[in-house]
This record gives sequence, structure tokens and C-alpha cells, in this order.
Amino acid sequence: QVQLVESGGGLVQAGGSLRLSCAASGRTFSSYRMGWFRQAPGKEREFVASITQSGARTSYADSVKGRFSISRDNAKNTVYLQMNILKPEDTAVYYCATGGSSYTNWGQGIQVTVSS
Repeated sequence: QVQLVESGGGLVQAGGSLRLSCAASGRTFSSYRMGWFRQAPGKEREFVASITQSGARTSYADSVKGRFSISRDNAKNTVYLQMNILKPEDTAVYYCATGGSSYTNWGQGIQVTVSS
């Protein structure tokens, strides 16, 4: 089973940037698509972005399109989420996830707080 550990979260002012990282254990990292999700207080977990195994294709939620960028480094078993022009509504716990037809492995989550 792949283990995922997120890092890079914290407190930032509106308009600022953060880069989240998700390090994966195991030698099969490059075999799986990766995704980022988030959950704000009182809300359901929602999709943020995903990237295919090779990194050739990405997908984004409409709410982050043009501001966030997902990438991966298969040599480092790491996926990144570059977040720019952050808004207070981006405040949430962010999770990375991986799996086959569905996301079955999840990280523990990391807090991102955007102050106005």
C-alpha cells in the first residue's frame, strides 16, 4: 500500500502563493494517477486537481483553474500543487490521493489558511 505524506501548508495572505508537496512511498508511484482534494470546515471533501501517470494530462476544478497547477516528479515519488492568487475561500485541509479506477490511498491532510 502506498503511503502519502503532504507538506508545505500554512498561513498566507490573500493573493499569496503556496506550494504543497506529497511524497509517496513505494516503487510503483509512476503507475498511478495522483490527485489533490480539499475539505473546508462544514463542507464535503472536493476535488481540486489530478494528473496522469506520466504527467501528460491534468485536470482542475473550475474554482482553481488558472490559479493552481499540479505537477509530478516520478523520480522523486512526489506530486506538487502550486497555488497562486490564493483566496480566503481556498482555506481548507488539503489531501493528496492515489489509486486506480478510484482514489484508495489518502494522505493525512495538511492545513492551508488564507487570511483576508
